[in-house]
Amino acid sequence: MKPNEGSTVIGKSVVVRGELSGNEDLFMDGDLEGTITLTESRLTIGPNARILADLNVRDLVVFGHLTGNVRASGRIELRQSAVVSGDILASRLSIEESAVIKGRVELVAAAAATAAPTSAPVAAEKPAGAAFALEPKA
Repeated sequence: MKPNEGSTVIGKSVVVRGELSGNEDLFMDGDLEGTITLTESRLTIGPNARILADLNVRDLVVFGHLTGNVRASGRIELRQSAVVSGDILASRLSIEESAVIKGRVELVAAAAATAAPTSAPVAAEKPAGAAFALEPKA
C-alpha cells in the first residue's frame, strides 16, 4: 500500500513518544505512544504501525494496531488487517471483513463529532467476519 500523494510519511522504523499534531495528512507506519491531533486532516495508520494513543482527527484509516480512544469529525475506515481497542466517536464508520474492534462505538451527526457526545448511540450491524462489541449507553 502507498500513502496518499502529499501526505507526510513516518516510516515503520520510527518510534515517537509524545504529542503529534498538524494540519496535513499523515501516513504513520511506525510506533507512537501519546496523542495525535489532526482535526483538519486524515490519518492513515499503516499495516506495520502500533499506536498507543488517543486520536482527534478529521478522517482515519486503520490498517495496523491502534489502542486508544478515537474522535473523528469525518469518516473512520477499518481495513481488514485493523485491530482497534478503544472507544470510537465518529460521524461515519466503515468496517471491512476480518477487522477487529473492541470498545464502544458511537455514531453522531458530523457537527456533534467535534463536540462532547450528547446523542444516543446508533445501533450497528456486524458485517460477516468482523468482530466488535457494542455496549449500551447507560
